[in-house]
Amino acid sequence: MARTSAGHQTREKLLRAAEQLFATRGVEAALTRDITRLAGQGNPSAVQYHFGSREGLLDAIMAGSRDRTERALAPWLPGLDGAALPELLGALITAEATELRTGRGRHCLRISAQLGHAGGVRPGSPWPPQAGGGHRAVIRLVENRILNLPEPIRLERIDHVLTLVCAALAGRAQQYLSDTVPLTDEETFLADLTVVSAAMLAAPAPATALSSCRR
Repeated sequence: MARTSAGHQTREKLLRAAEQLFATRGVEAALTRDITRLAGQGNPSAVQYHFGSREGLLDAIMAGSRDRTERALAPWLPGLDGAALPELLGALITAEATELRTGRGRHCLRISAQLGHAGGVRPGSPWPPQAGGGHRAVIRLVENRILNLPEPIRLERIDHVLTLVCAALAGRAQQYLSDTVPLTDEETFLADLTVVSAAMLAAPAPATALSSCRR
């Protein structure tokens, strides 16, 4: 039991250290040895032992963030089938914004913004990287609200909007982490992000796109 408890504590220390360094130094720039050192571990193979690889450590961080935001989104899901675009986006943004409440959540938002184009709506893989089943279900509902757009425009536009949301939340997270006073209070920030995102999705397709799609 003591060994299991110690292993859990080591795993948590590595996660917290990696969250901080991936967020502040960058996912590509943060070194495994620095993560191990910040976690207070003398064994240079600690990351490999507990997570299999550096990529496994990153996956575990994103899985933790995904689980938290999925729990936040779950209460919204039963009432979203007939919801309009602003309501759908409001649910997604509100759930993602729960990560702003904690230091580790803020770090994860900054990490997620770096990984946004590892997947994407266009190739059909989850976006952002921590997206779970509830998130994907809402994205499908969002797409159903803009079926008037040609499919290439529709998919690319959703990708643009999700990129905007992810970057905006990451920027807000950085403001909190650096004790920078934001221009607006959080309620206004999230409401405006929702309105802007809905407007982007609802905008008509450019004439050039419509004509090319008819060819």
